[in-house]
Amino acid sequence: MMSQEIAVQTSESKKTKHLILSLLFDAIGYLSYGIPFVAELTDVVWAPLAGFLLARMYKGTVGTVGGLTVFVEELLPGLDFIPTFTITWIYTYLIKKEK
Repeated sequence: MMSQEIAVQTSESKKTKHLILSLLFDAIGYLSYGIPFVAELTDVVWAPLAGFLLARMYKGTVGTVGGLTVFVEELLPGLDFIPTFTITWIYTYLIKKEK
């Protein structure tokens, strides 16, 4: 019984950590909007880093697809507003969990 409680706490802790990191990383992606003409340069640096981070946070197919998605989304102009990290969190912890 005690180990089951610890497992639930660990799972909730991981869920909360992923939510905080997802919100933070999406906010970092939005920062490029604040600096006109520098946004494209920062996106070139942020895109591969964001893809790597998302793939490491969410294992398996979800991480791979999410990592590729955020990479492409950050490189293409005008798509930085999409909160890919947070959408992945919602899919992982709310939608996928229900299935």
